[in-house]
Amino acid sequence: MLTLEWLLTIAAFATAVVALARARRVTRRMERLTESYWELRYEHGQLKARVARLDPEQPAQPSTDAARQAGTTAFVPLSSLKR
Repeated sequence: MLTLEWLLTIAAFATAVVALARARRVTRRMERLTESYWELRYEHGQLKARVARLDPEQPAQPSTDAARQAGTTAFVPLSSLKR
């Protein structure tokens, strides 16, 4: 009976170690994806500004009604949230 308890304890410990390792891998991947997302958002803004400078006849920002209908997401800088 004591052997069965030890086997269950070892199995539970091994499962916990595997779960912890997988959680750490997922966390690192999520951090990389988040960083890539913000880099792409920044590059998109930079390219949009360059295009606006090259073609000044196009409106830089769509009207607020058009933006709401298109379902776009607005960027809110973190510095404005800290106030």
